[in-house]
This record gives sequence, C-alpha cells and structure tokens, in this order.
Amino acid sequence: MAKSKFRPLHDRVVVKRIDAEEKTKGGIIIPDTAKEKPSQGEVVAVGPGGRDEAGKLIPIDLKAGDRVLFGKWSGTEVKIDNEDLLIMKESDIMGVLA
Repeated sequence: MAKSKFRPLHDRVVVKRIDAEEKTKGGIIIPDTAKEKPSQGEVVAVGPGGRDEAGKLIPIDLKAGDRVLFGKWSGTEVKIDNEDLLIMKESDIMGVLA
C-alpha cells in the first residue's frame, strides 16, 4: 500500500484482512472452500474523520497498523495495487486488538 496514494475520505478506514488459521486447535486442516472470511484485519489507511452538525471535525480513534475486529459482512471489497482490501466506516469496526 506504500506505493499507492489512496486516502479514504471522511470517517472511512481501509483494512487488509488477516488470513484465518488453516488448522483447528485439534489439528484438522480446513480446506479453502470451507474457510470463512476472517473478521480481523490491519488498518492500512484512515480518513481525517467525520463532521458533527456544527461542522466541527471529529477525528478517528484508529491509526494505520492497528489490528481490528469487524463484522462478517462489513465494508466494501476493493482491489488497489493488486491487493484485496476493505473500505468501511469507522462505526463498522467493533474494536482494536491489543
């Protein structure tokens, strides 16, 4: 993403999915067709923030590099520089992993 000059607008965030485990804790290998889309990702880019009714800028609490949890069907899938990414609103993100 460093090559690209893409910057999300308003309260949008660009997230790269983190691949799910290929084995269960019991050692069973999960085939690609049975895998669910992961709901964890790493924030790649962040917009400046939303605006309140008075027009004041409300900054986003996230920063690039944060590992986040989001809803299963959250965001819009896009391909930028041959990389599959998600663009979603900050409100679609449930939390930051420590």
